[in-house]
Amino acid sequence: MYAQIVLFDGFDPLDVIAPYEVLHAGGTASGGAVDVALVSAEGPREVVSGTGGLALAATAALDPHRPGLVVVPGAAGRVGDQADEADRADPDGPGNGEGPGGDTIPVLLGRTLTTGLPALLGAAMADPAVTVCTVCGGSLVLAMAGLLEGRHATTHHLGHDLLDATGARAVRARVVDDGDLVSGAGVTSGLDLGLYLLEREAGPRVAHAVETLFAYERRGVVWRPTGPEPVPF
Repeated sequence: MYAQIVLFDGFDPLDVIAPYEVLHAGGTASGGAVDVALVSAEGPREVVSGTGGLALAATAALDPHRPGLVVVPGAAGRVGDQADEADRADPDGPGNGEGPGGDTIPVLLGRTLTTGLPALLGAAMADPAVTVCTVCGGSLVLAMAGLLEGRHATTHHLGHDLLDATGARAVRARVVDDGDLVSGAGVTSGLDLGLYLLEREAGPRVAHAVETLFAYERRGVVWRPTGPEPVPF
């Protein structure tokens, strides 16, 4: 299984490193059955995160038709709010030290729409050999690009209203498995997402070995659109 983790300007480092370490360890535990790489829409380049100028190197261009996983992180920056029109009006203006230029997370996520990333993600989602995965605000990148209409997904709890507004079906769960779309909630859910992907793609024994190595127990139930509807409490 080949996993491509996408970097874009202003990405959240933990959204990237948590699933990267889990999947990389899964490759070791499975005898090489899992391979993981950092990619970008533009190809090999240094990509600056939204946290303190920390940068990671993308080693290849995102290939939307390579079978396996594509993992999209969220952004790191000021939380702001929907009424913060000053940042929206001047996204390149002076900032306050978080994210490129101190931008809010909505601005950073929205800026991905001006790159080649949405078209690549759309191609990946249309390919039955690819499972697109997201951590935190990564699902909002897809949603704002019009790629999640009618799909079940989760994100950071502050972003659920935006998911619903784009036509997605927001689910308040740690991990949501909607077939070829698997999403994680808040930032640290990248650990849970990575371990679930290992269980799903490489088997529960490999996932358990990595979980034990990392001394971490997954949180919550993986939500799927199956089974009877629960009776309201």
